[in-house]
Amino acid sequence: MTQATLSRDVEGTVTSFMDDLRKLREEIGKMIVGQETIVEGVLTCLLGGGHALLEGVPGLGKTMLVRTLADTIHANFSRVQFTPDLMPADIVGTNVITEQNGQKVFEFQKGPIFANIVLADEINRATPKTQSALLEAMSEGSVTVAKQTYQLEKPFFVLATQNPLEMEGTYPLPEAQLDRFFFKLVVEYPSKDNLHTILDRTTTDEVPHPRAVIDKSRIMEMRELVRKVPLARQIQDYAVRVVLATHPENPEATAMSKQFLRYGASPRGLQAVILAAKIRALLQGRYAVSIDDIRGVAPPALRHRLIMNFEGEAEGIKPDAIIGEILKATKEV
Repeated sequence: MTQATLSRDVEGTVTSFMDDLRKLREEIGKMIVGQETIVEGVLTCLLGGGHALLEGVPGLGKTMLVRTLADTIHANFSRVQFTPDLMPADIVGTNVITEQNGQKVFEFQKGPIFANIVLADEINRATPKTQSALLEAMSEGSVTVAKQTYQLEKPFFVLATQNPLEMEGTYPLPEAQLDRFFFKLVVEYPSKDNLHTILDRTTTDEVPHPRAVIDKSRIMEMRELVRKVPLARQIQDYAVRVVLATHPENPEATAMSKQFLRYGASPRGLQAVILAAKIRALLQGRYAVSIDDIRGVAPPALRHRLIMNFEGEAEGIKPDAIIGEILKATKEV
């Protein structure tokens, strides 16, 4: 195969990737108004094989976004409303006694976790024991009940939401579970023009309906393409130094990291940065990752992985401020 032929093949593959993403965005845009950054972040998590955590006040369309995403890729969707009395078996399922051929036997009844796209609504309202029921599913793609392991159908994507306002009666997510989320996305309030558009679409008799534009098997193909995107060593080194700078004891650490952080991002955070940067490059029609791609994806990939010390919490320091300083201080080689 000649270099020209290889170049045409790569160009065609990237073009097909962009076309499919454009179709998804357009269909989701029929229902979700003015949240382009959030939509792109959710699609990045889906294509990166990770999971998304959405933080925002009620009524901003978080639930509708997940349901619309499931409709556009023709995938199974389930929703779990997390409450303090929710039990792990309510999520993963349980063994029940049934009668077969005159004999009583145990039969496993699948829970709502057995879907392609799972919405964990207000996840921080459930107890840590129930929250942990998601850990195995999110990291291994399987569920173990009574020593029996059940594989989840791919693609498997968890999108969890949490309300930053009503903290009474909530349980903060454990660091180990936060680290399982590919991105943490902060949903902002719509602008004036977007609010007018929302009203025009939701208070009239013409309600838009999304349709399936790609199959879920295509999502798996797109995930494979993401991992084939080349990454120059100096770009990878930049990403490594950015993540090392989040550790206060590391020589790469910045002044804010040393002053306000207790622990920095894990290697899983670095993996999220690299995969997300590859997806960002593809979204812009490029088959190579740049420094700007690393800078663009670092905040959502790292903000939930930084653990503040007492001074950082007392001062109300935001993780994004520390990440911003790190990106400015980390030099290109």
